[in-house]
Amino acid sequence: MLSIRRSIFAIFIKSYVYFAQEVIVKLSIIVPVYNEQATVLSVLHKITTCLLPVGLTKEIIVVDDGSTDQTAQRLKEFLAQDACRIFSHKKNQGKGAAVMRGIQNATGDIILIQDADLEYDPANYARLIQPILKNQTSIVYGSRFKGTIEDMPRVIRWGNIFSNWTLNTLYRCQLTDVNTCFKVFRKEVLNGLTIHSRGFEFETEFTAKVLRREFTILEVPITYEARDKKHGKKMTWIKAVQMYWGLIKYR
Repeated sequence: MLSIRRSIFAIFIKSYVYFAQEVIVKLSIIVPVYNEQATVLSVLHKITTCLLPVGLTKEIIVVDDGSTDQTAQRLKEFLAQDACRIFSHKKNQGKGAAVMRGIQNATGDIILIQDADLEYDPANYARLIQPILKNQTSIVYGSRFKGTIEDMPRVIRWGNIFSNWTLNTLYRCQLTDVNTCFKVFRKEVLNGLTIHSRGFEFETEFTAKVLRREFTILEVPITYEARDKKHGKKMTWIKAVQMYWGLIKYR
């Protein structure tokens, strides 16, 4: 009799684990866009065709942050072919503002931030999401410095390294890429978290605040191909200083 009960219990546990693995999880991909007419369609195509782990669905949320080129027209072309949700700012407000607008309208369990240029490849999604699906962590960063980097100028590389050193010193952690665009996290991480940054300093404010709340950030290697101002790079020295100051400001 006891052996029968144990067998029934074992079958119950296996069934529970099986159905738990089959639960559908939604991924919300937030794409802030500003004057990316040359690349936005390519990026969105890569997002729609990239392979995701089994049991994961996705929604694409694009926020056009006041583009003044043909980006809006490109988005209309994409919308006519594939499903996504597009929000627009009449005036440019900054990357942080665009990201938060997207997050506020996200319905997914997991949030992933994707820039609208071609520096970060959606082919990295599966490796970014797996640690969260396996309940290893609630936050994953795609690390350029653990993966491969192409064409990053030396001065920008050392600026990133210095920012990482500052972060690790102030917050007693061991991250290698605080400024990465690829930030993936469970939406519940944002509960009770207020983000003030409107521009690129979103990257450091978010990181500083989740570390202060004692979340563990797991890094995975990614592929990265840098671009320059001639090809639409938006980063400037002023924005870089603002990002760096966030590490100290929010400590």
